[in-house]
Amino acid sequence: MQAMTPADFIVAIPARYAASRLPGKPLRLIGGEPMVLHVARRALAAGASAVWVATDDARIAEALHGSGVNVAMTSPEHASGTDRLAECAQLAGWGDDAIVVNLQGDEPFAPADGIACVAHTVASSGAGIATLAAPITEIATLLDPNAVKVVRAGSGDALYFSRAPIPYPRDAFARDRSVMPQGQWLRHIGIYGYRVAALRAFAALPVSALERTEALEQLRALAAGWRIAVALAPSPFPPGVDTPDDLARAQQIFMEQ
Repeated sequence: MQAMTPADFIVAIPARYAASRLPGKPLRLIGGEPMVLHVARRALAAGASAVWVATDDARIAEALHGSGVNVAMTSPEHASGTDRLAECAQLAGWGDDAIVVNLQGDEPFAPADGIACVAHTVASSGAGIATLAAPITEIATLLDPNAVKVVRAGSGDALYFSRAPIPYPRDAFARDRSVMPQGQWLRHIGIYGYRVAALRAFAALPVSALERTEALEQLRALAAGWRIAVALAPSPFPPGVDTPDDLARAQQIFMEQ
């Protein structure tokens, strides 16, 4: 495989057909086209040198026929999208130093500059894994366990991810938990960039106790002592599509573009 420059990156999109809340999610239509195709176009717009969809279903592969996107048929037994991407890396023959961005298949409006940012953060930080975060400005988000928070070191590396409000504003919350405290809180955005060697090694790590406790896969890497570089997202990431209501909202956003 030809050597990649620091600016080169691949985007890989895990796309599993079965989804408990929205079955057949990658093939659900937005503006008359499958959602997975919209996601792939966002990756191409970000300047990826190649876009791969890692799937376990021939219907998804067929929907991408003629799109210019590569498809890897992966095992239906994978427990996570990360495991699916690790198999995709093996099938595609990516070198250990290649940079790959894991873009979720339910992000049809992921901003191109954010996709590129996470790839460039891998290249510039020297970390094997990178991700993004955005400032939290509303108390409801800070307190929401579905909104994952991250605390960074001065270097920009992650110290910890949690569903709890971290860092915990002790004095402010003692006075009033209904008002957003002063300071900076960061919400984690679930997009990851990897060196392929780190992706393979991560998929081989055992699940950690921290990961089980918070149900956050990235804690597996921190528990193993790995670095995760965290950059601030250059543009807002709209919510992904998990439910029929989300799909209706995505249709509306598409029509308004």
